[in-house]
Amino acid sequence: MGVIKQAEVAKEEIGIKRHRYLTHTDNLMMVVIDFEDGPTDEPDPPHSHPHEQVSYVASGEVLFFLDGVPTKLIPGDMFTVPPDVPHSVQLLTASVRLVDTFTPLREDFMSA
Repeated sequence: MGVIKQAEVAKEEIGIKRHRYLTHTDNLMMVVIDFEDGPTDEPDPPHSHPHEQVSYVASGEVLFFLDGVPTKLIPGDMFTVPPDVPHSVQLLTASVRLVDTFTPLREDFMSA
């Protein structure tokens, strides 16, 4: 996909006040997710997928839940998610930016 400039890319709305944009190679995907709907009273519903995931908290604070176990994360923190393990986040600040990487590609995130 080459160079992606934040100011020029169309961001996909994935929920109210939640947007993402991404890039990928043949085997690796990076997704930037901006949450602007925090703080939240409850975590998002847990989900899982067959992909390996490594994520970076670029801004804001979250409670990250991995298999139901919460960990508070702040900017600069990272987390990993093994395939098929339930995970979720709860926003602790008004806005949060996560940078997620996946392998293999999340085909469900790619535009048709």
